[in-house]
Amino acid sequence: MYILNAWRHFGTITRHRWLVREHCFKMGLFWQGLTHDLSKYSPAEFWPGVKYYKGNESPHNGERKETGQSKAWLHHKGRNKHHLEYWIDYNLDKKDRKHPLCGTPMPVQYVAEMLADRMAACKVYQGEKYTRESPWIYYQKGRAHYLMHERTRRQLEFMLKMLAKKGEEETFSFIRKRILYNDDAPLTKWYFRYFRK
Repeated sequence: MYILNAWRHFGTITRHRWLVREHCFKMGLFWQGLTHDLSKYSPAEFWPGVKYYKGNESPHNGERKETGQSKAWLHHKGRNKHHLEYWIDYNLDKKDRKHPLCGTPMPVQYVAEMLADRMAACKVYQGEKYTRESPWIYYQKGRAHYLMHERTRRQLEFMLKMLAKKGEEETFSFIRKRILYNDDAPLTKWYFRYFRK
């Protein structure tokens, strides 16, 4: 069973990486597509993934249920900049004493990779049930507890909503041409105009 789980887990993470690579390439993020989630093959992440492999959800959840934490996830999110948790830091805002931690702004190329990551995860775990709305629906389920900088939240939600309404081809093209490779993209008028809708 352990050998079978190792093979299945290897197949799952490899398929996930293949999908993310395909999405990233379409947005012009070639290096990020090639290097996405390589830490999943490290012993610290791979073997817990094998042990808690289910096939229909992240093995991190199984590890959390059994031990109260996922050491594999802690290893993973500290090495992969497309995860919002990578960008959490101490909050030094003296006006906001209730929240000791805060999300810091993510560079937009990692927000785009996060979109690709969420799409690929939904495709892998939902299979034929996947639709272009799936990443937005899944995001909404956890939205309330995400610790994310407001600019990053607006950027990600914009991309997820555009994907749900326009589909992959138009969304990837827009991100590539208008967001990633447009000088000072986060500050342009069109960008905020889209966010206000």
